[in-house]
Amino acid sequence: MSDMFGAEFWDERYRSSEKVWSGNPNPRLVAVASELKPGTALDVGCGEGADAIWLAQQGWSVTGVDISQVALQRAAKAAGSHAIIWKQANILEWAPAQEAYDLVSAQFMHLPWPDLQALHKRLAAAVKPGGTLLIVGHHPSDAEVIARPPHLVALMHPAAQMAETLDPAEWEIDARDLPRPFTDAEGNAVTLHDAVLKATRR
Repeated sequence: MSDMFGAEFWDERYRSSEKVWSGNPNPRLVAVASELKPGTALDVGCGEGADAIWLAQQGWSVTGVDISQVALQRAAKAAGSHAIIWKQANILEWAPAQEAYDLVSAQFMHLPWPDLQALHKRLAAAVKPGGTLLIVGHHPSDAEVIARPPHLVALMHPAAQMAETLDPAEWEIDARDLPRPFTDAEGNAVTLHDAVLKATRR
């Protein structure tokens, strides 16, 4: 497994900048969670905590998990008085408690397909009956619009492929590749696509 999937890589990535991400919650998460009754939520790959903090502000009881202790320390500081549980774990091996969460979210986590599919199965198992699984990733077609390293493009998958992990008999599945406006490095307005898998456990 490449070093880019390990804790040392991500700790160094976060140490290299005062802020790696925007600090704003992911809009796909906001759109989905805004239509749900707050309950228990699991944010996997939570990074500096923007999604977890936003969920807590909406009344969710949140657990944020990330491989980087540096990121989690930043997230805890940013959370202030919000009582979020922060957990350091290697998500390639870690499994959350089964049927424990009303919402499980994984935003823009890109892994080799066998590892990603195995992770998605573990995350699906953590969703309560009636709960929601939300997985969002970059669509591989983005490489036709903006420059992305080939080894990263190989880790991107369309929503339909991600949906193959779930049993339609157990899940109500909505898998779509949705457009998103973006400004490239030259200042040009372009359209990217997010692979969005939203599924409700029956």
